Amino acid sequence: MDPDAVAKAFVEHYYTTFDTNRANLGNLYQENSMLTFEGQKIQGSQNIVAKLTSLPFQQCKHQISTVDCQPSGPAGGMLVFVSGSLQLAGEQHALKFSQVSICLFLIFF
Repeated sequence: MDPDAVAKAFVEHYYTTFDTNRANLGNLYQENSMLTFEGQKIQGSQNIVAKLTSLPFQQCKHQISTVDCQPSGPAGGMLVFVSGSLQLAGEQHALKFSQVSICLFLIFF
């Protein structure tokens, strides 16, 4: 399995879901998952989704520039770094963003 292909598929799924229905991101987090957003630490799937759905914009579109990944740990984990821009509805200029995720991919053959 190609780690880059797995990471890119995950990133595409995550940001497509974020842009279309943030409430559906809950199954991508666990109860011990942590989101740090502008210095605020939020733990747990429900709390993370509550934060993401409470952001002060309804529509957005992520444009991904880079996806870098590295294997992390023996259990199939992966460190994924994403950078790009975020276009908010009604705004002329896009915002730059970056995100680092540690993902555990359970893949069954």
